[in-house]
Order: sequence, then structure tokens, then C-alpha cells
Amino acid sequence: MAENTNGAVGADQPQFTIHKIYLKDVSFEVPGAPAIFNEPGQPQLELNLNQKVARTPDGQFEVVLGVTLTCKTGDKTVYLAEVEQAGLFGLGGFDERQLDFMLGTHCPSVLFPYARHAVGDLIAKGGFPPFYLQPINFEALYGEGLRRRAEAQANAVSAEGGVA
Repeated sequence: MAENTNGAVGADQPQFTIHKIYLKDVSFEVPGAPAIFNEPGQPQLELNLNQKVARTPDGQFEVVLGVTLTCKTGDKTVYLAEVEQAGLFGLGGFDERQLDFMLGTHCPSVLFPYARHAVGDLIAKGGFPPFYLQPINFEALYGEGLRRRAEAQANAVSAEGGVA
């Protein structure tokens, strides 16, 4: 961080602070227990990620990283683990583009290790073999989201223009 001549951090410099990290919501279900523990077959895993961002009244940002992991054998659900890992972040001195980038990449990257631990802990406590959620490249996901938004905007403009 840049310091001005009296040693104070420059107010115009971008600043990022983590105020709080917490579990907002958690759920674990084993709908077919105990019979499902003896079910033959190769389990199939489906991972869904989502993210919500909200500005708090005091100007902080609450970022919620949602992780849903569904394990199935055939058409039977073995288990369903859902975690909403949240954090309160202070972000100042960023332009809109930089702010969007920080909220879409850096904040979920901070939250992910906590979410990964919570999901793994739920699965182990549910009586299943340990599970390690692989690292996620949030910059690549963010870039894909930008590409999709730009594509959707281009399609909306084409539809409004009545292109024949």
C-alpha cells in the first residue's frame, strides 16, 4: 500500500479488508439411509456453484459462495451436501470494473477453502469416504460469465434492431 508523507495509508488507494467469514447456511441429506450404504454401483458427483453479492447498509459487501454437491448411484441420491459460505468484505477505492472483478474472483477465492472444508467435513460425518473438492479457478469462471453477458447483450441488441 502506498503511504503519504505523514505515514498514513493513502485514502485514494484501493483497499481490501476481510471483516468476517462465516457459515450462512448448511444442509446434508442422506435420503436413502441406511439402505443406501449397501447400494452397488459407481457413484456420480454433480457440483454446482453460485455466488450472491449484496451491499450492506454500512457499505460493506456480503459475498455468499454456494456449493451444492449431489452424489447419485443410478437414479438414487446417495447424499446431498449444501453449504453457503459467506464473508463481509470492505472494498474501497476501486472503479466499477475493478470492484466487479474483486467481488467475482478474489472474494470467492478467499471463501472457497472454508466451503471446501465444510463440504468435506459434512461428507465424512455422514459416513462416507473422505472427499476433497478440487480447487476452482474463479478468474476463469468470471471471464466466462463476462463472455456470456456480452453475448446476451449482443443478442438483445440484434433482437431490438429487427435484423432480418
